[in-house]
Amino acid sequence: MPKSASFRFYGGLNDFLPIERRNSWFSYSFWGTPSIKNAIEAIGPPHPEVDLVLVNDVPVKFSYLLQKGDRIEVHPLLNGGFFSKNDEQVSNKFILDVHLGKLARSLRLLGFDTTYDNFYEDETIVKTAKAENRIVLTRDLLLLKNGDVARGYWIRSQHSEEQLKEVIRYFNLSKFKPFKRCLECNGIIKKNT
Repeated sequence: MPKSASFRFYGGLNDFLPIERRNSWFSYSFWGTPSIKNAIEAIGPPHPEVDLVLVNDVPVKFSYLLQKGDRIEVHPLLNGGFFSKNDEQVSNKFILDVHLGKLARSLRLLGFDTTYDNFYEDETIVKTAKAENRIVLTRDLLLLKNGDVARGYWIRSQHSEEQLKEVIRYFNLSKFKPFKRCLECNGIIKKNT
C-alpha cells in the first residue's frame, strides 16, 4: 500500500505543476523511502531551481528520505544568485544548451561569459558546467534534473528577446560590459594599440 505526504510549492516552482496543484497543498503518494530530491523532481520542478525544503517546518537536505505523513514546503531561489544550501555566491558564467543560440549571443553582447555550441551533447554541458562552475541555462527539463547539475535555470519563454529579459531578471544581472566578448567564440575582445 502506498504512503502519502503533503507538498506545497512556492513562487516560480509552480510553473512546473499542473494548475490544480499550484499555490496549494496536495497529497503525493509514494512507495518505499525516496529522497526528497527524487520526490520533488517526480512531481515536476528540477532541483537546481530549489533553494529551501522544509519538512514539518525543519530545513532538510536533498538526501532526506520521505516519510509517511510528512508536510513538505518547497521554496525557489530568490533572484537566482544566492544558494543558501551551498552558502556561496553564484558566478555569472553560463553554459547554454543547443536550443538557446540567440540567447547565448545576447548574453555575450552584454559581456557575460557564455559557453555555447550547437553541437553540445547534454553530457558535455553537464561536465563543463561542473568543471568550470557554470550555470546551465536550458529549455530541457531532463538536462536540469541530472544529478550532476548543481546550478541551473529552465528558460520559460521560447522567444529570444523575452529569454534575455528573463535571465537578467532571474539572476539580477546588472554589471553589463557591452562588446567585451566575441559573439561567435565568447573570447575577450581587446583593443588594438
